[in-house]
Amino acid sequence: MIDEKIFRNISERIDSYREAMIDLQTALSAHPAVGPENGGDGEWLKANFLKDRLIEMGFKNFRHYDAKDQRVSSGIRPNFVTTIEGKNKEKFIWIITHMDIVPPGELRLWSHDPYKVYVKDGHVYGRGVEDNQQDMVASIFAAKALMDEGVMPENSIKLAFVSDEETSSSMGLYYMIDSTENLFNDDDLIVVPDSGNPEGSLIEVAEKSMLWLCFKTKGKQCHGSNPQLGNNAFVAASHLVTELVKLKIIFPQSDPLFDPPQSTFEPTKKETNVGNINTIPGEDVFCMDCRVLPEYDLQDVMAAIQKIVRKIEKKFKVQIEISTAQYVQSVKPTSPDAPIVAALAEAVAAVYKIKTFAGGVGAGTVASYIRKKNFPVAVWSKTNQNAHQPDENCPIENMLGNAKVFAYLFLRN
Repeated sequence: MIDEKIFRNISERIDSYREAMIDLQTALSAHPAVGPENGGDGEWLKANFLKDRLIEMGFKNFRHYDAKDQRVSSGIRPNFVTTIEGKNKEKFIWIITHMDIVPPGELRLWSHDPYKVYVKDGHVYGRGVEDNQQDMVASIFAAKALMDEGVMPENSIKLAFVSDEETSSSMGLYYMIDSTENLFNDDDLIVVPDSGNPEGSLIEVAEKSMLWLCFKTKGKQCHGSNPQLGNNAFVAASHLVTELVKLKIIFPQSDPLFDPPQSTFEPTKKETNVGNINTIPGEDVFCMDCRVLPEYDLQDVMAAIQKIVRKIEKKFKVQIEISTAQYVQSVKPTSPDAPIVAALAEAVAAVYKIKTFAGGVGAGTVASYIRKKNFPVAVWSKTNQNAHQPDENCPIENMLGNAKVFAYLFLRN
């Protein structure tokens, strides 16, 4: 139970932060944090800015879990946690958000510079404003509201800001967990606000397995007027794509816990092969994003892929190399009866006046690794699901409302 009067005061305080929250969104997006796998220089500048701003806002206790990475100019992939002490100093409520973003993609599809935030029709627009800054900002101002109201929470609060979520998390939360003894306690309440639905009714307790693969097809380059002198890698790769999408027939099961309920096998990234029209490409590279239902073993999926690849190699007399960018076998879901699920359901009902349900998603979050370590964790956000899209945006009301949900969690016994 919480004190309803205190919660009303904190809710009003959060509403008063509206412009400050927009300002923080604007400043965060002005510090692009793209990982080296996606052609960026990492999260160092954004992390330093964020910590400085948190100190200005009154946050005092910080701990760093920085990972070394020579691929970025700083040599560091930063991860840090700020703690607000509660009456119980042994039990923590965690909100874990990530600092890194994906690249903007095709700039012509954006209405404005993706790194210059603007407000239109009650929405904040810019790369990263939803994924994951909406809830990063919401969690910060939820904690600030308690501090500004002079309210000490029953349990202590930990706000974690991590790197490398958009690629492997090996330099982010995975590193934090593996390099730290007892990062979490068994009775901690852990929230990863990195997935959800527009109503705010979904509390995610399960994720599909995630398999990201890249296929490099090797043929023989030649002049476009004499294709018989070469071996067109692009043609072979194109046939490979059409065969790989048939994986959905090989692995047809569905599970209503998830949306979509089936496994998905989607070709995505396509690298440039030759720079001119009149050259037959000798090499071609494309990548694939597979989200596989937990009942399937990824080893079986890889075996089916290898069989398809061998068939294409034989038919087109090419060589095909497979590289793995992500390989995450799904683990046991969080129980729908876990304390964090019940606590979130209560908080969402109090703020948004809706009933929640426990479900699964195809999107991968850092929650999967927390579950692997046998800690209950819930993924929740009221989100319009604009992540990774041109003109990414989030409703300002989502920032305010989600901050109130987090504040409600902070106030509970």
